[in-house]
Amino acid sequence: MRRGKTKKLKLSARRSQTRKVRTIGPVSKTVTRRSKAMTVMPSGRESKAAKMEGSLADGRRVLEIEARAVQSLVHRLDAKFAKAVDLLVQCKGKVVVSGMGKSGLIGQKIAATLASTGTSSFFLHPAEGVHGDLGMLARRDALVAISNSGETQELLQLLPYVKRLGIPVIAFTGRMTSTLAKNVDVALDVSVQEEACPMGLAPTASTTATLALGDALAVALLQKREFKEEDFARFHPGGTLGRRLLVKVKDLMHADSEIPMVQATVGGMAAMLEMSAKKLGMTTVVDQEGALVGVITDGDLRRFIQRGTDLVNTTANELASHHPKTIGPHELAATAVEMMERYSITTLVVTEDGRMIRGVIHLHDLLKNGIV
Repeated sequence: MRRGKTKKLKLSARRSQTRKVRTIGPVSKTVTRRSKAMTVMPSGRESKAAKMEGSLADGRRVLEIEARAVQSLVHRLDAKFAKAVDLLVQCKGKVVVSGMGKSGLIGQKIAATLASTGTSSFFLHPAEGVHGDLGMLARRDALVAISNSGETQELLQLLPYVKRLGIPVIAFTGRMTSTLAKNVDVALDVSVQEEACPMGLAPTASTTATLALGDALAVALLQKREFKEEDFARFHPGGTLGRRLLVKVKDLMHADSEIPMVQATVGGMAAMLEMSAKKLGMTTVVDQEGALVGVITDGDLRRFIQRGTDLVNTTANELASHHPKTIGPHELAATAVEMMERYSITTLVVTEDGRMIRGVIHLHDLLKNGIV
């Protein structure tokens, strides 16, 4: 009897546990899932925000380190920098820039900046140089050697050759006690307190400082040679800068039969027909000698029509604005743009001495030719 009762009690307990599990199980799983979702979502957002803030902090740190590296150069410039400028001014040949690795890439940019500002320059890879390209160097040249350590073997191997040719050497180096610094005519210090790379391995602040000093050298040289905008334009004929600095008003203006022109004594309708025929939105008004009296624009016509003016019985002289904006034919087209922007107009009359008309230039002509 006791054994039977015991078995029945165990069976009933198991059934009741099974019913509880079946009833409670799905609910408890749902609750658990919801609670997990509620805890994961905020932490995910926080994690994303934290990562973004970490990236911003890293970026700011790098910029601050590199800014300090460049700023430190300002107080470091001395007579050596002036001597380097003088050496390059006196150079009758080409300025050859050389460097390995990241220094070489910076050197390529420095050579390009020198070339675009009037100093004949090119980049020589030092490894290629010691394997046959030294023929690029000539006695009248100058060499700018870039090495942060000052111990770059490929650069050091160039020194005996350039010394034999009597080529002056300017070094950009981070170690003023290095072999390179001790064996050149001028050594410029581009050392930095720290690299922006947290491991201090990747050239970052040091290359930025070198690039900045190269720009300083190029600009100081530019000023010493009195390099002007016109000179700069000659080296950039294909770009917007070249067009702005080279193209003159006479190159783009409407001249001869394309000039809208009426006599001051003709009627307003004749002026309107001339404007329609020449399609520049205006016409010049001249006296009997062909000298400029004024201009009539389509805006002027609209205002007169709104007032009820009878164009048939009104002369062009009465409709004209008598103090139009003019420009000379030999002025830069960029100057015409500046005048149009200043006075909020779209056309300028091109004159000699402000009286004799040589043409008309329209804003569309400037836009079409990339001056704006």
